[in-house]
Amino acid sequence: MATDVAAPKAVTAAEFKGRVDPDWCPGCGDYGVLAAVQKALVELQIPNHQVATISGIGCSSNFPGFIETYGMHTLHGRSLAVATGFKMANHGMTVLVTGGDGDGFGIGGNHFMHTMRRNVDLTYLVMDNQIYGLTTGQTSPTSRLGMKTKSMPFGSVEGPINPISLALAAGATFVARGFSAEQKHLTELIKQAIEHKGFSFIDVFSPCVTYNKDNTFQWFRPRVKKLEENSGYDPSDWSTAMEKSLLWGDEIPIGKFFERTDVPTLHGSEPVLNQGPLVYQDNRIPPEIAKGFIDELM
Repeated sequence: MATDVAAPKAVTAAEFKGRVDPDWCPGCGDYGVLAAVQKALVELQIPNHQVATISGIGCSSNFPGFIETYGMHTLHGRSLAVATGFKMANHGMTVLVTGGDGDGFGIGGNHFMHTMRRNVDLTYLVMDNQIYGLTTGQTSPTSRLGMKTKSMPFGSVEGPINPISLALAAGATFVARGFSAEQKHLTELIKQAIEHKGFSFIDVFSPCVTYNKDNTFQWFRPRVKKLEENSGYDPSDWSTAMEKSLLWGDEIPIGKFFERTDVPTLHGSEPVLNQGPLVYQDNRIPPEIAKGFIDELM
């Protein structure tokens, strides 16, 4: 006699509502990123117990507290290192890394580069507001030349880094840029990034309405142009992606710049993980080997 099998319970938005309401400034672009992440996970039907959100320090790095998943609020600039360890321990999980331009491109710049070249299967969302917001308005690695801030009252003398160009040069296999005010577009980018097997980087324009009076929503709106609306654009063409990444001014491209699918992930390159995630393996040292270690040391 056939036995009825209950259909899997549908994943809903309510499952991802954090236990604490966000305390970002009213109008902050990070609200849009949070909503897009929650919507993407629902549309992909990934239950919250299969997701981990890892962050560093900064306004946007409070993200794990505002979404109901496994999460870790780690050290300044160290989120990618912690997330790499998490993914290698349990590569069956969907791992999201969230932070800002100061956390990711300043103190965390070294980890950013090496996580890309290793092709760790993570989705890294940087809420790029071109300012240090949590510490009340200092120049960040993406602040424009000449921008006046608390730390540079006469205008920044440092040229900004270009996160998209950097990611392309360092070997990231999925590189995109979004805008927090373009909700539907950003949600689709996040879905593609999560489904990509390898390191996915999305630089998200997420304006700081309190401290950055230069790069506002009103400033971005007429300038951002979706790459997807260019019928001839090919995201598998690295050279064209690099060329597009250099555009900044009256036209600033957003969308998927580049994707490559033929590079093995870090966990896929480790033979010990062929048996499945480490957390499900018996990793105990046999007693006779442990005794041998102790006898040798004693």
